[in-house]
Amino acid sequence: MATVKQHPVVPNRVPQTFSSLLDTFFQDAVSPRRVQGFAPAVDLWETEKSYELDMALPGLKKENINVEFEEGVLRVSGERLFNQENKDQKFHRVENLYGKFRRSFQLPENVDAAAIDAQFDNGMLHISVPKVEEKVVKHQISVK
Repeated sequence: MATVKQHPVVPNRVPQTFSSLLDTFFQDAVSPRRVQGFAPAVDLWETEKSYELDMALPGLKKENINVEFEEGVLRVSGERLFNQENKDQKFHRVENLYGKFRRSFQLPENVDAAAIDAQFDNGMLHISVPKVEEKVVKHQISVK
């Protein structure tokens, strides 16, 4: 199974002076421009009967997760919302990542798309993709 690791782009912001460093630290509140999205961590493995995937999605609700399979590609998408209940709060540091995410995985042809199972529990999404018998690509026929 092919995987593509995605990393959010972090701008290179080097303060010009110590004063600007302090200004950035104490005045830079969380704004929509800083909530850009993320790429959740994924573990993939294969068993004799299936392909398995675990995706870490702490803080999400299952209603905010979408799993679909189309033309051999398994897609997982969703959104982790930043909850700023009190507008008077001034955040000095936000290290958790928020926003939309989308991960895609090309699967082999020998999967049973109708039997794909997705379970979400305690911040972990587990997807099981059952295998079917290998399709015969080339077969030698004996001439009688």
